[in-house]
Order: sequence, then structure tokens, then C-alpha cells
Amino acid sequence: MPGENLSRDEARERAELLSVDGYEVALDLRSAVGGPEGDGDGASSGPRTFRSVTTIRFRAARTGASTFADLVAPSVNAVTLNGQPLDPAVVFDGTRVALEGLPEGDNVLVVDAQCAYSRTGEGMHRFVDPEDGEVYLYTQYEPADARRVFANFEQPDLKAPFRFEVTAPADWTVWSNGATDSRDGEVWRFAGTKPISTYITAIVAGPYHYVTDSYSRTFDDGTTLEIPLGAMCRKGLARHFDADDVFLVTKQGLDFFHDHFDYPYPFGKYDQAFVPEYNLGAMENPGCVTFREEYIFRGKVTQAAYEGRANVILHEMAHMWFGDLVTMQWWDDLWLKESFADFMGVFAMVESTRFEDGWITFANNRKSWAYRADQLPSTHPITADIRDLEDAKLNFDGITYAKGASVLKQLVAYVGREAFLEGARRYFKKHAYGNTQLGDLLSVLADTSGRDMTAWSRSWLQTAGVNSLTPVVTYDSADRITELAVLQEAAESHPELRPHRVAVGLYRRAADGDLVRYARAEVDVAGPRTVVGELAGAERPELILVNDDDLTYCKVRFDEASLATLRAHLGDITDPLARALCWSALWNLTRDGLMPARDFVFLVLAFSGRESDIGVLQMLHVWTRTALTHYVAPGWREEGGRALAEGALRELRVAEPGSEHQLAWARFFASVADSDSDFRLLSGLLDGSARIDGLDVDQELRWAFLSPLAAHGVADESVLDAELARDDTASGKRHQVRCLASRPSAAVKAQAWAGVVESDALSNALVEATITGFEQSSQRELLAPYADKYFAAIERVWAERSIQIGVIVVKGLFPALQDDPSTLAATDAWLAAHADAAPALRRLVLEARDDLARALRAQGCDAEAAAVAGV
Repeated sequence: MPGENLSRDEARERAELLSVDGYEVALDLRSAVGGPEGDGDGASSGPRTFRSVTTIRFRAARTGASTFADLVAPSVNAVTLNGQPLDPAVVFDGTRVALEGLPEGDNVLVVDAQCAYSRTGEGMHRFVDPEDGEVYLYTQYEPADARRVFANFEQPDLKAPFRFEVTAPADWTVWSNGATDSRDGEVWRFAGTKPISTYITAIVAGPYHYVTDSYSRTFDDGTTLEIPLGAMCRKGLARHFDADDVFLVTKQGLDFFHDHFDYPYPFGKYDQAFVPEYNLGAMENPGCVTFREEYIFRGKVTQAAYEGRANVILHEMAHMWFGDLVTMQWWDDLWLKESFADFMGVFAMVESTRFEDGWITFANNRKSWAYRADQLPSTHPITADIRDLEDAKLNFDGITYAKGASVLKQLVAYVGREAFLEGARRYFKKHAYGNTQLGDLLSVLADTSGRDMTAWSRSWLQTAGVNSLTPVVTYDSADRITELAVLQEAAESHPELRPHRVAVGLYRRAADGDLVRYARAEVDVAGPRTVVGELAGAERPELILVNDDDLTYCKVRFDEASLATLRAHLGDITDPLARALCWSALWNLTRDGLMPARDFVFLVLAFSGRESDIGVLQMLHVWTRTALTHYVAPGWREEGGRALAEGALRELRVAEPGSEHQLAWARFFASVADSDSDFRLLSGLLDGSARIDGLDVDQELRWAFLSPLAAHGVADESVLDAELARDDTASGKRHQVRCLASRPSAAVKAQAWAGVVESDALSNALVEATITGFEQSSQRELLAPYADKYFAAIERVWAERSIQIGVIVVKGLFPALQDDPSTLAATDAWLAAHADAAPALRRLVLEARDDLARALRAQGCDAEAAAVAGV
């Protein structure tokens, strides 16, 4: 990996020297089929490869300058610069093509290479469907993997038009960013693109199932925009593909963005490809958006899953303007696209689709990702310092996405909705097909809002950390508020206090027992203490909720009386957003070691059965499993696990038959099942000897039930093989691999470890499945020997594997389940002994260390509270 890195300084120097007029890329992908697996042409060993011929027309700013083109390929057949052949053995080092002594002005570079198909989801990914043997290809480049497919200048600010020509097997269809210009037998030629960055070019090729539709928009001036729509997936998923719903959300999104952006969609067609073994949620390639195929649901899912898919569709669509039309200059300003897409995706979803409660999901789910990331030692300002591509790869995180979106939500409240949208409109028109930095956006927002954006930017975009807001209240003898103040705190490591526009809500129980808001005031919190004067004189509340309506980005704390109210009456809060905010705040208290983790478990057992919002309920299930695995005192895990399993089964049995709540409780029950009676019930539901009214045990739910049976030694290899025979698909294979690796056997763990650490034979998806199965919270003793092995292996893994696989292995195999001080000491020892290790690798280890230290603090809090209570 180190030889593949590119620094910001190198990119800046190259951008000052070059401007790119266009690319012509010819790919021959016929080698994707035929020949033994692992061979390029069926005759020689080594990676399977394809021919890539790239012509780059560019201009140099001065005579005699030297630079390089990027290319990661097993071999180069020929290099020609301005008609003169160059010796590949001299100019190509495996990652770069050296270009020496350039003349000023026009230059033409032609590179004829053999590029490798990928099994890691980076570059030209090749997938063989186990169901029917069909081969499917797609590309994924961000931040810098287009160079694995064709020679280029791999940085976002060297935009250019692209023309692709692809030779493919005769029975395949091929898609790219541009529409198909012509097809001559096996050769597909595509229309040239507008100037775009290398990382958003795309190729999708194979026998995909393809569905079409169209979108039409007539503007005020009478002109009409016609956008051909397409959606595709593997043939094996066609029977599950609800393309009509994908197109519905797509059209609703296009309407929304045309209503608000005043800039017609600029990239012609709009294809959406749902592809296998995808590392991300989706990628905003203009005209050819790619998604993970898990967004095609093989079984029954809750509305939260459909909402999640709609949000991703609209997130990627927002990128057509924020990111594709106008692109950040370097990865420092990644937030200019990701924060905006995250915010605009929810904004569009709430205002234009059936998912009107999307801000609840944002508050409860998306922001929890941000809060976690913002408390790690690797936290960074939203506008980050990205030194190189490895930094960039790791900055697709909760800060860049969810915190950035939260801050933009607050910005809209600060400058006004119309000023914000008018700023966006001017930004698009001024910088179309160009590159920008932070100041370019702030200047248009200052113009449209009339506000000075400098101080706001300094506080919110250029500093790291999350503030905590706590209410402090006093009452008079008549039980009325004499003063309510909001205290603002910050961590010592990031002491910035920020301006917050917040709503403070006062809640009390009505005659029917509902906990409802009876007073609300908005206030600008600034500095360590802010008085909410408007609420003076109000009757005593039972609950004070700071950041009611979720206007700002902060951790919410409670006064003691409010916390006592929540312990007794959380389920009585009628407003779903307020309830979600309280759950989120309680989870943050648990993570911070300020509330015993078992108390959070008890709250979930007491009140989650009354939770109406299915997305909130499913998030509570995730948090509760985390609390049980990492945050409760070790001595209480068994008791807590039994209580959760009993509570989950109780809710499963009383849930409305056939409802999405029933499905959510079924999955949760399976995830916490831990007794023989639990396993008998799951086995009975699988073989039909047991039944729960309304519960359809479809194939996906069958695998969910098999997972705990495998992990506890109830389902052996023969059972899992039989299930794979029943579900002999790509999804079934991933499930089987995960279940096989989860079995409680030393030999199984050794085999799984070797498969991901000592070998690179597995694809990215199967590496993830193996690691997920390997790490089982019920198998701490069995996994203990791998703690030392982890620290001995990770530097080698990072050096030898692609960055994507390196991240999966380093994060996934950290010995978090060995949660005792000795593991913390071993982590510190590795960090001390590897001060010169790759910064990105050190970052991953530091983050894992912080999670472990947090877990130990939370366990201490839980144990101490139990000791005080005499439990």
C-alpha cells in the first residue's frame, strides 16, 4: 500500500503544472469469462487481467517539466508520449508512469496496460455468481482506484471529459457514465462525459437484469428535460427487485432537487446499479450510480430498511450537484460533498417521499455515529487535514458525513432555509464543472444570508469535539421556575465552546398519563452558561429536554429529576422525536460511563416494547447488544443476557402477528438467545415444529435463526451445508461462511484466522463474513490466544493487502472481546513500539484502543453502581 499513496503536496504540484483536456479509454473485458479461476488467459498463472489502453490529452504549463501518471497494474505493454515510445521497464514502477521533459503546451500520453480484476471491491471488481456461474463486473474508485483500471492523473481537481470504449462478451450489456453511442458486435462506445473527476467514472458490465423508466420535467421557460432511468441487478435477484419503488423515490428526488436547486440535472441518463460484494452503501458516479445489492431485499424487512434505501438513493442524487457538478479541490474538503449529501438526502426524503419521519432516524441513528466518531482520539474538524490518500480513505467517517450534516441542519436554522438554498444555487452556477474549497461556499452563503460566516465556520467546521448541554433549574415555593440555565461543557482535549441554537422543552404528565410538552423556548446558547429567560415562571416540569426538536449537534444531559422521570415514564412520551432524543441521550450517558449499563438494559426491557418508531426500536436493539457485550460488568453478563432473551421472547409473542415489530423482535431474540430452551424454539421455527402466529420464517430469517445455533454448537457443518443447498446463492454463501466461522471450536477459529490473515484468496465480502463469524461474544476464552497474534500480524497485513482489506482486518480482528487491562496494555505496547507505522494503521489501532478503554470505564461504572446497591 505505501507505494500506492499520493500526498496532497504531490497533487498540488501536479495540478499547478497540468490541465487535462480529455481521456479516451478502451477496455477489453472479454477475459472476465472463460479460463480457470485465478488465471488471466487460461494459460498463465497470476491475476486474471484485462487490456486497458488509455489516451490522455493534457497541457503542461512549462517546458522541461516532469510529472507522473497513476497506474496500478501487473504489467504495461507500451507507453507512448507525444508519439515517442518509452520503455515500460524504465518509466513504470508498478504504481506510476514517469513523464520526463514535457514540452510546454499540448501533450498526448498513450498507455497500453494489463490491469487486474479485483476481488476486494476496489477497481474493476469481478464476481462469479455461485447460483448460475454468471460473471458480473463493476468499478468502484473512491478515493483513488480508477488507476487500477486505466492510466490517469488520479486527483479530484484534474477534471476532464471521458470517452469509454468497452469490448465485452457478446451476451453482456455494458453501462458507463455516458449513454451508449453505438454498439458494434462486442464493442460498446459511450458518449463523452462533461468534465468530471477520475474517481466518479464508472463501468458496469455483465448479464445484469435491467429495468427502464423515464423522468420528464418541464421548466418555467417551456423547455423540457427528459432523463432516461434505468435500474439493474444480478439475474439471481431479479425476482426480488422492486424497481418500481426505486424509480418512485428517484422521480420524487429529481422533482425535489429541480424545485430547489434551479440547475437541471446535468449528466443525461440516470442508471442505478445494485451490485454484489460492494464495500460501501453506494457511490455517486454521474449517470451510473452504484449501490450494494443488499438494498434489494430477499425477505421481509421493516419500513426502516425501505427508508434507509430511500435515504441512500437521495444522498447519491444530491451528489450529482454537490460532488459531481462541483467537486472539492482535495480531500481536505470532502465534507463539501458528503456533509451536504447526507443533509440533503434526509431533507429531500422528508419533504418529497412517504418517509416523513426521517429526521427521527437522523437524530437517533445517524447522529449516534457522529457522536461516537467525535469522541475518538482520531476526531478531526469537519474540514480535515488530509495529508494523503490513506488519510482520505479513513475520513469517510461519522464526522464528515453525520456531524457535517448535523451542522448543516443547524446552519439552515442560522441563515434561513431560503438563504441556504439560494447560496447553493449560486454555488452551482458559479463553480459548475470546477473545484472548490471551504471559502467558496462560505462566500456565497455570506452573500445570500447577510451574515458573517467566519466565526460560525471557525467554531463548527474548523474545530473538533462535541459539547454537552445540561439544564440547571431552581424553583420557588410555588413550584415555579425561578431560573433555568443551560450549562455547556467540552472535553479537555477539545475545549471549544460553540454557539448553539437550541429549543428547551418542558414536559409533564397529563391526566391520562401521557408525558407531553407544555412549554418550549428557543435560545442561543453561548459560553459556559446561558439563562433561558423565557421559561422563568413556568410550572415545575417533570422532564426538561435540552435540544428539543434536535436543532443543534450536542450531547444532551439531564437534571436528576428529569432522569428519574425517564426511568419511570420514558415510554409515556408521546412525541416520537422527543422520545428518540431521550433514548439517544441515555445511550450517550451509558457510553460515557455516567449511567450503569445495566440500567440502560432495564430501560429497554421496560419501555422498548412500546416504541412505535420501528427504526428507533431496531437502533435500541443494536445499542442493547453493545451494552451487554461491552459495557455491563462481566459478572452480570450472564444474568443480563438471560433477562434480554426472556424480554425479547416476551415481546415477540405479544407483537401484532405479521407486523414489522414482530419481525424486529424475532431478529433481536435470535441475536440474544443463550439457553437450551431458546435454541429449541429457534430450531423448531426452522423445522416447522414450532410456530409463532404471523411470523413468516423466510430465507433471510432462517439464516438469522441459524447464526446463534451455529455459534453455540447446536447447528453443525452438515446443517449449514444443507441450508446452503436450500439457498445456493451469493447471499446464502456469505451467510454460510459467517455461520461456519462462528462455531465454538479451536480448529474452526484457526481455519478462519488463516483464511483472512494468512491468505488473500477470499473476496472482500467473504473476508467480512468470516471475521463477523469469528468474533463471538460467547467465545471470549476461545478467542483469547488471538490477541497476541493480532498485534504480531497487523503491520504485515497492512503492508501486503489493499487498504480496503487492511481496514476490514485491522478493525474487525482487534481483540475487543478480551476486555481487560492487559489488552489495553498490549495495545499501548504495540503503539509505542510502532511509532513509525503507517499513520492510517495507527489511527485504526488508536480508535480500537479508545473503544476498549471506554468499555472498561463503563464496566467500572456498572460494577460500582451494583456494589453500592448491594446487588
